[in-house]
Amino acid sequence: MSKNIEKLKDKVAQAHLGGGEKRIAKQHDKKKLTARERVDYLLDEGSFEEIGILVTHRTTDFGMDKQQYYGDGVVTGYGTINGRLIYVFAQDFTVFGGALSETHAEKICKVMDHAMKVGAPIVGLNDSGGARIQEGVKSLGGYADIFYRNVQASGVIPQISAIMGPCAGGAVYSPAMTDFTLMVQDTSYMFVTGPNVVKTVTNEEVTSEELGGASTHSTKSGVTHITSPNDITCLEDIKTLMSYLPQNNKDTPENLPYELGDEIRENLDTLVPDNSNKPYDMHEVIKGIIDEDSFFEIHKNYADNIIVGFARLGGRSIGIVANQPMSLAGVLDVDSSKKAARFVRFCDCFNIPLLVLVDVPGFLPGTDQEWNGIILHGAKLLYALSEATVPRVTVITRKAYGGAYDVMNSKHIGADLNYAWPTAEIAVMGAKGASEIIFRKEIKEAEDPEVKLSEKEAEYAEKFANPFKAAQRGFIDEVIMPRDTRRKLLKAFAMLEKKQILRIDRKHGNIPL
Repeated sequence: MSKNIEKLKDKVAQAHLGGGEKRIAKQHDKKKLTARERVDYLLDEGSFEEIGILVTHRTTDFGMDKQQYYGDGVVTGYGTINGRLIYVFAQDFTVFGGALSETHAEKICKVMDHAMKVGAPIVGLNDSGGARIQEGVKSLGGYADIFYRNVQASGVIPQISAIMGPCAGGAVYSPAMTDFTLMVQDTSYMFVTGPNVVKTVTNEEVTSEELGGASTHSTKSGVTHITSPNDITCLEDIKTLMSYLPQNNKDTPENLPYELGDEIRENLDTLVPDNSNKPYDMHEVIKGIIDEDSFFEIHKNYADNIIVGFARLGGRSIGIVANQPMSLAGVLDVDSSKKAARFVRFCDCFNIPLLVLVDVPGFLPGTDQEWNGIILHGAKLLYALSEATVPRVTVITRKAYGGAYDVMNSKHIGADLNYAWPTAEIAVMGAKGASEIIFRKEIKEAEDPEVKLSEKEAEYAEKFANPFKAAQRGFIDEVIMPRDTRRKLLKAFAMLEKKQILRIDRKHGNIPL
């Protein structure tokens, strides 16, 4: 017995060393934590329970039988974050560069299966050179096993991926199918084919950072939702993100204690400029509505003409989608539509109410947008909001023009409550453009066409550049003073807390992908 106890202690000690002290030092030299250090920092102190610490690979080809490491390059198990159960896997770059083998994949699949059984989130800390080439198709099969579980878990438990090193080839598709992807600036990258292959095939000279670094994926592709400056901040960002999410699709996010007080926010009354063509920062509107310092923005650097993120309102977790007049006047385009649609669908999956703040002059015109499928991508946002069954409240702060009015959570596509500020303009298009079309003949025949256009523009604005026509039709439930917005929303979301909608039985809809 004592002999086996000593053996166990020795094996566990070896497992904790990963690929050895020299490789651990190299990891630290790159300003990266090891897999175990990441897990220890992410989880509550002393809560981690490891699964599969003594697993080793089964490969004998290419001298692999002489290279055995306990754990086989991935740390897997469960623990708690702020007392909440989560499952975690962390790839260990010190062992075969974190390359995925058959047994490595089996360990990941095992904790994913556990997470789905008990209904708890799973966090993957990725740091891997890709498939272990010594194993051939067995490692590729391991990736497919993980992909399949990503799909089965989608919409059932939250899935979070942190890219904390290389992630290349087939490895990128698992993070892409999870709910949120985080990357670390300067030390992580993702791409299907690396710079060498790109150079061979297309003759392009590109670095790993330019091709698939955190900046690239947070600004150009939208693959990553959150970029962190280092490992520690990345892990803190995961903890913050988790605080807004429920355990699973049957659960609701935790409500923090909150006592109603003075909910009037007078500064909101003066945020929207008198000149309807002058921009203002929608972040200031959000700040004036939500609980103090509670906004956690998602996709901050991608498609910044729309804002999405989580916040708290009276202690409740909510998702916010808001047009941003400071960027492209807040228009909807290909990227902003995709960004918002994805976020809406996540919130609906996990019972997070939605607040939509509207100041949208329409869809972005141009050949680039049309040729890149603005019709299809705009339809994604329309579909996502129409499909959502969570509480949905809209506040129109200023412009709500054309089809974009319909898309941005209008009453017609199932919003529960729709408010408008007195500055709201709800119309098919702006007063100038509408006047040029409706009164074309009168303007053309007038002695002074400019004066006539100005008169007709004022006439059209008087009729339609306000929220009152829509309110008369019941499309707007109430025109409210901006200062009252927070108070109204607190009551609205409390009232809608038990909302239920029964849908027609079907396998699933066919969202315009």
